[in-house]
Amino acid sequence: MNFRMAGIKCLMAFAFLLVFVAPSSAQTKKPDVIAYYTGNDTVINAYSVKSLTHIIYSFLHLNGDTLAFGSDRQRQILKALTDLKKQNPQLKVMVALGGWGGCAPCSEVFSRDTSRAKFVASVRRIMDNYNADGLDLDWEYPVIEGYPGHSRSLADKDNFTDLIRKLRKSIGKGREISFAAGGFTAFVDSAIDWKAVMPLVDRVNLMSYDLVSGFSRVTGHHTPLYSNKDQKESGDNGVKLLMKAGVPASKIVLGAAFYARAWANVSADRNGIYQSGVFLDFVPYKILYSKYPDADGYVTYTDPVSKAIWRYSAEKKIFMTFDDPTSIKAKTEYCKKLKLGGIMFWELTLDKPESGLLDVITKTLGK
Repeated sequence: MNFRMAGIKCLMAFAFLLVFVAPSSAQTKKPDVIAYYTGNDTVINAYSVKSLTHIIYSFLHLNGDTLAFGSDRQRQILKALTDLKKQNPQLKVMVALGGWGGCAPCSEVFSRDTSRAKFVASVRRIMDNYNADGLDLDWEYPVIEGYPGHSRSLADKDNFTDLIRKLRKSIGKGREISFAAGGFTAFVDSAIDWKAVMPLVDRVNLMSYDLVSGFSRVTGHHTPLYSNKDQKESGDNGVKLLMKAGVPASKIVLGAAFYARAWANVSADRNGIYQSGVFLDFVPYKILYSKYPDADGYVTYTDPVSKAIWRYSAEKKIFMTFDDPTSIKAKTEYCKKLKLGGIMFWELTLDKPESGLLDVITKTLGK
C-alpha cells in the first residue's frame, strides 16, 4: 500500500511539472535583440553579433515593381551577413525595403495588384538566392504624410494588407515578415489595418525615436520611454496604442536610438529642453562625447518621468537628445516587464564596437 501511494505521488508530481513548469519555461523566452545594419561586409566583424537574434540589412529599394539591390556591393554585404549564421545558427538575417526617403514609389507601385505580385516574387527570389530569412517593410508611411513630397493615398492601407497577404503566401511560415511602424499616434490610428495584418507578420518594429524630428523648431526628447506633461509621444504611449489596437505584446518590438539629434541657438531656460532652436546635427552615439565634450560646457541631464536623456551647453547654446546606457537599460527592462517581442535599434554601426549600447542590452537581458 505504501509503495502504491508513493508511486501515485510520484505520478502526480510529474504531472504537476508538465502542467506548470513547462509552460512557465516557454513564457520566459527572452526578448529578441534586433539590429538594423547599414554598414559594409567588413565593419560587421568589429561588433559582437552573438547576442543578436536578428540583423536587418538596410536598405534595398524598388526598381520598377521588384525588390532590388543598389549595387553588386550590396549583394556582397548581404552574403557576408548571412554567412554569420555559420557562427550563430540562431541568427536571422533579413533585408529591409525603403526607409525614410527610400520608398518614394511605394504608394504608386503597391496600388496595382500585378505589381504587388511581381514584388512578392522578387522577394522570394532574393530569399532563396541569398539564404535570407525574411523581409522588413519600411514604408514611411502608408496613408499619412511621411517624407516630404512622397505620394500617399487612403488606399495604401488596404494595399499594404494585400501585400502582406501575398508575401506570407509566397515565402511561407518558415521565413519572417516584419514592418517598421511610426511610433506616434497618427500612424497607429490611420496607417495600418492591425487586425488584418498582425496575424500574418512576425512582429512590428515600433520606431519610438525621432518623435521630435529634425523638422522641429522646438527641442524635446526624440526617444523617450514615457510621456510627460510636455510631450505625449513616447515609446510607452506607442506600445499602449498598439495593444489597444489588438496587437499582442509578443509581436511588439520597442525601438532605441543609437544616435543623438542636436539643435543650435537654444535658450538656457530649463537647460535647453522644450525651447526653440534650429536643427544642427545627427550624431552617432560612438562619437557623441568626443564631438561634444564636457570641456565645451556640455552637461548631461535626465528626465526622471520620461526616462530620457539630454545634453546641453549654455556656453555653446547647443542641445541634444539621445539614448545612453541608463535609458537603454530602462527600455530593455520595460521590454522584459511587459513581455514584449523584443528591442530593436537604429543602427549597429552608430554604436561603439566595445562597451557600447548593445552591451547594455545584452547584460540587462542576461544573454
